[in-house]
Amino acid sequence: MGALDEPLTKLVGDRTAKVLADSLKLRTVGDLLHHYPRRYVERGQLTSLDELEIDEHVTVLARIEKVTLIPFRGRKGDRLEVVVTDGRSRLSLVFFNQGWRQKELRAGAQGLFAGKVGVFNRTRQLVSPDYQLLDEDAGSDAAKQFAGRLIPVYGASAQMPSWKLSICVETALTKHLGDVGEPLPAELRERHDLIPLPEALELIHRPRSQADRERAQSRLRWDEAFVLQVALARRRAADSALPAKPRVARAGGLLDAFDARLPFTLTEGQEKVSAEIAADLATEHPMHRLLQGEVGSGKTLVALRAMLAVVDAGGQAVLLAPTEVLAQQHHRSIVEMMGDLAEGGMLGGSDLGTRVVLLTGSMGVPARRQALLDMACGDAGIAIGTHALIEDKVQFQDLGLVVVDEQHRFGVEQRDALRAKGEQPPHLLVMTATPIPRTVAMTVFGDLETSVLDQLPAGRSPISTHVVPALEKPNFLTRAWERVREEVGKGHQAYVVCPRIGDEEPAADPKNAKKKRKPAEEDFEDVADLGAASDDRRPPLSVVETAEMLVKGPLAGLRVEILHGRLAPEAKDDVMRRFAAGEVDVLVATTVIEVGVNVPNSTAMVIMDADRFGVSQLHQLRGRVGRGSAAGLCLLVSDMPAGSAARARLDAVAGTLDGFELSRIDLEQRREGDVLGQAQSGVKSSLKVLSVLEDEDVILTARTEATRLVAEDPELADHPELRTALESLLDEDRAAYMEKG
Repeated sequence: MGALDEPLTKLVGDRTAKVLADSLKLRTVGDLLHHYPRRYVERGQLTSLDELEIDEHVTVLARIEKVTLIPFRGRKGDRLEVVVTDGRSRLSLVFFNQGWRQKELRAGAQGLFAGKVGVFNRTRQLVSPDYQLLDEDAGSDAAKQFAGRLIPVYGASAQMPSWKLSICVETALTKHLGDVGEPLPAELRERHDLIPLPEALELIHRPRSQADRERAQSRLRWDEAFVLQVALARRRAADSALPAKPRVARAGGLLDAFDARLPFTLTEGQEKVSAEIAADLATEHPMHRLLQGEVGSGKTLVALRAMLAVVDAGGQAVLLAPTEVLAQQHHRSIVEMMGDLAEGGMLGGSDLGTRVVLLTGSMGVPARRQALLDMACGDAGIAIGTHALIEDKVQFQDLGLVVVDEQHRFGVEQRDALRAKGEQPPHLLVMTATPIPRTVAMTVFGDLETSVLDQLPAGRSPISTHVVPALEKPNFLTRAWERVREEVGKGHQAYVVCPRIGDEEPAADPKNAKKKRKPAEEDFEDVADLGAASDDRRPPLSVVETAEMLVKGPLAGLRVEILHGRLAPEAKDDVMRRFAAGEVDVLVATTVIEVGVNVPNSTAMVIMDADRFGVSQLHQLRGRVGRGSAAGLCLLVSDMPAGSAARARLDAVAGTLDGFELSRIDLEQRREGDVLGQAQSGVKSSLKVLSVLEDEDVILTARTEATRLVAEDPELADHPELRTALESLLDEDRAAYMEKG
């Protein structure tokens, strides 16, 4: 074990090491050295207090303006109020029964103050904040430590404020900077004028100027980009060396018969992407292609044509979907599109046809047994299903193509488990309806070639989106429900989306009340940003409660049904069938309808607590309306006030239908790792300095350099330090990093 892998207990002691591990997930010396400052302040440069967000944990540099000790009325105790300022705005610090602090918190002193921003009587405040005075006369350690250089402000926690973390980092630098290895080859550093890694780590934590910080960040940006691109280049090289059966559609076969029946012509984009996929399928190495496109751009049709080509060539194709609702929807729509071509070998089926089967975890035994038999003997040319397709008992006669829908819901191990069911590696097509900026695609899906569908098929109607500020203007919400009634009155249908299911059973034991229920196959809909809710916000609205309120109130008399992942499979399928058939007016659902659900008669969507969803997720949800000839309407209901960051996100969604533009906004407003998928997986992002939006040049150059190095030294035998850095990125906890985008 190297010095940087040593547990922090040896460096800072058991108690501090536990706080670092529990609150910041920092466990080794290397973790600590690579926990970079979030920003820097210069001595005397006070933090702009009017930019502080409510509920944010902050560390500010401010000057004490006023100190007042206020006794409680009618009872013992007191409240110490300290007003700090940046010269323009003020922030209140409140301490209860700590009057003794009046001796050290004196007007005129500067200090670092850390805590959670709250509001009381319309005034922003920190309650019982940690602080470190920087008054030179006080002779404080922090004042001496930061004298003459920039003050680093770290991503910290309530238990570990920034300056205490800075002291830990200082100890690590003093004792272990000499143990830091050099992952980048010397010639690469020279080519791109990069300083050595030990120097970069020292300058990122101890900069004496902005130029020092920029030099350090430039080097660390390269480390993150290059190590990740080496990992992806090795994967690409390994995949391209594998053998695969070429799969070429035969003239006059199933694909030609399907195309002849299409009631419309393919868009130019669909034609182009289909040609790219056909060329890949014809090679003797497995296709690895990412198909991304706007909501409703026709990805499923392109994927189906690829599957039909493989069936034409004597193979089988499988479509893996993340939820049963989506798997059932795919199965239903593909069977409808194919008609008798989906009934091969059955009475009334086409002679050119094949069989299309569905497999999910909750199917009945007879249907499941028949589906398994059809796949194993080859009668089923196309299989559609959920994680159930990955089970050991599932076998194929000749698996030629794996299509993965909504790739970010699956890990690489699931993807590869399905691919392993072929005698030779099958071709792979990954689909996502989430538009991904080019640089994100290169960092998250860097082992895949990319195809983009950015045209909508003819006949699609525009969607108008509006924010409904329910708290400020309750009459707007009343009008929203009137609009739903109007759409239903025209013969259309509507969705109401809520962030929570609402049928959770109360915990019998209060101690276990916060324990998480074991996730089921269908729990994917519970992905709203509930973590953004603070204790003083009401619980997120639920499907069950909202449906009950609508039936008794504004939508009384309409046919209202609910849909969420914990319903019985038969119930889910029944609701979706009746909704698709027009027998349900309003469907109150979770995000289980986010992708794949296609009901052209649905024209309106009301998203409750819209601020609890991400930008891209809102864009996906509204793509469920406007899929027919009538215009779509999406109403984003929120209690958040105008001017807040949450409302800004909603305004951005309402302002554009361009998914790629929204994905950029999403990336700018959220943590880098969240957008790369780490929030769902619970894994800490490895990107701390690299910005996948702003550093396109670095990513492109690193990709080229990585490809060249891997071609010359596939096993990295001549680059042991790089191999160590790679193992650190791809350790057990981070194994799914690249494929969870």
